[in-house]
Amino acid sequence: MVLARFLPHDEQFFTHFADAAENAVEVAELLAEIVNSGADDDRRVRRLADLETQGDDVTHRIFAALNSTFVTPLDRDDIHALASEVDDFVDDMEEIGQRLGLYKLGAPTETAQLLAKILVEQAGYLKLALTHLEQMRKKAGELRRCVLELHRLENEADELHSNALARLYDGVTEVPALIAAMRWGELYGLLEDATDRAERVANTLEGMLIKYA
Repeated sequence: MVLARFLPHDEQFFTHFADAAENAVEVAELLAEIVNSGADDDRRVRRLADLETQGDDVTHRIFAALNSTFVTPLDRDDIHALASEVDDFVDDMEEIGQRLGLYKLGAPTETAQLLAKILVEQAGYLKLALTHLEQMRKKAGELRRCVLELHRLENEADELHSNALARLYDGVTEVPALIAAMRWGELYGLLEDATDRAERVANTLEGMLIKYA
């Protein structure tokens, strides 16, 4: 629609994305605290659930704005995809926290700590990338760097996950140790899945760069 180019855009979407990104960073950092604490941490797990709900609220605001805004600053499908993927990233991290609270596995493994650290780094790059959306053409270089870092970190998580699974049952001879190993293996998979979610955000941003920048 040619006329749409000359109509004022509603810029509230950039504010909503900034809120979503800030929430994702807080969720990732809190999850890392839960992983690293190695103890029952019901208070932090409850706080994680509260943050996930806050993230849902931001996503709903974005969808509501899409339904009520005539001219959007970015393609509607891109806005919808980006909001959904950031929400999924937060949902995955919250699920990991809930599972940790349920399993109460005690002392953390190095693999779990490293994967949680990767999620914190990904959330940081995601936040930085979303702050560049409003000036995508001007900040294209910085945005591409964020995308590359999100891909790199996901590859790093893949390698960590594979190596951990290869030695997951080394030295396991008793049933309690077997159950613990199985649960850690499940958690490694969930942590790695969350890094995949962050990479999906990167894929969408990459497509947007091709389209707009």
